Amino acid sequence: MAEAEPTWGGGVKPRAGHFIGGEWTPAGSGRRYANRSPWSGAVLGEVAAGDGDDANLAVAAAHQAFRDWSRALPAARQRVFLRAADLLESRQAEVLADLAAETGCGRHFATVQTDFAVRLLRQAAQLTYRPIGEVLPSDIAGTQAMAVRRPVGVVAAIVPWNASLALSGRAIVGPLALGNTVVLKPSEESPYTGGGLWARILTEAGLPAGVLNVVTHAPGEASRIADTLLASPLVKRINFTGSTPTGRRLAEKAGGHLKRLVLQLSGQNPLIVTADADLGYAVDAAVYGAFIHQGQVCMCARRIYVERPLAAEFIERFGARAAALPAGDPADPETVVGPVINEWALALLDRRVREAEGLGARVVAGGVPAPPCYPATVLTDVPDEAEIAQGETFGPVVIVEVADSAEQAVARANGSDFGLAASVITGDPRRGLALATMLDVGIVHVNDQPVNDEPHMPFGGVKDSGWGRFGLGFAAEEFCELQWVTVRDQDRAFPF
Repeated sequence: MAEAEPTWGGGVKPRAGHFIGGEWTPAGSGRRYANRSPWSGAVLGEVAAGDGDDANLAVAAAHQAFRDWSRALPAARQRVFLRAADLLESRQAEVLADLAAETGCGRHFATVQTDFAVRLLRQAAQLTYRPIGEVLPSDIAGTQAMAVRRPVGVVAAIVPWNASLALSGRAIVGPLALGNTVVLKPSEESPYTGGGLWARILTEAGLPAGVLNVVTHAPGEASRIADTLLASPLVKRINFTGSTPTGRRLAEKAGGHLKRLVLQLSGQNPLIVTADADLGYAVDAAVYGAFIHQGQVCMCARRIYVERPLAAEFIERFGARAAALPAGDPADPETVVGPVINEWALALLDRRVREAEGLGARVVAGGVPAPPCYPATVLTDVPDEAEIAQGETFGPVVIVEVADSAEQAVARANGSDFGLAASVITGDPRRGLALATMLDVGIVHVNDQPVNDEPHMPFGGVKDSGWGRFGLGFAAEEFCELQWVTVRDQDRAFPF
């Protein structure tokens, strides 16, 4: 049953969160929840509070659509992605407003997301023509052997709120371009920009009904959807972006179903500044890498290691820059530090900073909440036993540590259980590459900060930061089955 559509952010939005079989539908239970702005607290709309029954309907719709979509001509699939890219690009101003309203995303990072999403769609268009196999040599005379990639079927995508447009796009576009169908579960904090918006754009671009389905849920009820997707025999792959504790629980449950996962999880991303680095550039890179989107990006620098000769001046300049960053309304183009996503996140940030301070840490900048914002905060002298030094703290808080050498900094960085991204700022790029090879992470940027992504790059971490890789250049390895096929051009002689 279609429902009325409210207006907020950049325009009219579907009221219901579910998009199943090409239709906007309410939850089967009739339940809804309020989607609130993290900046103003205003109710943006009522969203379907789905459950396992809704997820099963979405999976069934995706399964039914798979046969025709997987057999569609590559040109037909390509047209959808090219049209979608044009539509999204033409509505950038609207989408920027949507991201600010729903997730508190300021102009800087919202533009990063929309640019990424447009490039993702255009690059995915060529993926429809990717060779699907190769001929293999065989030692059996008269046998021709092939390795053929085939789409797996229904892919489930579970995505977070923090880069809602980019991360949901990354989760669905590669699988779709390869001929799979998708059930997308966005975060309860971003049901539109992480879900409904993609359904709108791709449907308008010509994506057939049932190829992409969206199921939403109320706060605290994600497991109702996730457990159903994990248990369904029709779901062949799951990709998840989110915290390590949640990813670990998903992996444990998926193991019981022998279901393959792609996991991109938490990070405690180091940024290393060597003694020969350009100090001004290092400060600029660190400010951007630590505080873009108020530190709510999985790649943000969480710990900065500075070689001792530069440390005192770096800390002074970096702290001054952090203290001067404009905070407030994410709709204001000048805002750098907007609101954190909710009151729970704000309280967690403050508790961890207070605990570190009580254990002897020094607050160089920030450290005093201004609800719904938390200011850009710089800490030094943080003891290892502090909670903020051990896990991922998702917000505008960064630790600066003095290192006696770059090698000591690498050793300290490698002591973390996480291994997502890292960066090295140095005056000697060759030394930077040498240090990069020593870092136990999935991504290293030399003479850049760690917040980088491109649609075709292999994005993912090691250790407790996940397994598998996102990226269009590697999507076939994750979202296709590889089948060995042989054919003989003559009868074979058998020994009995």
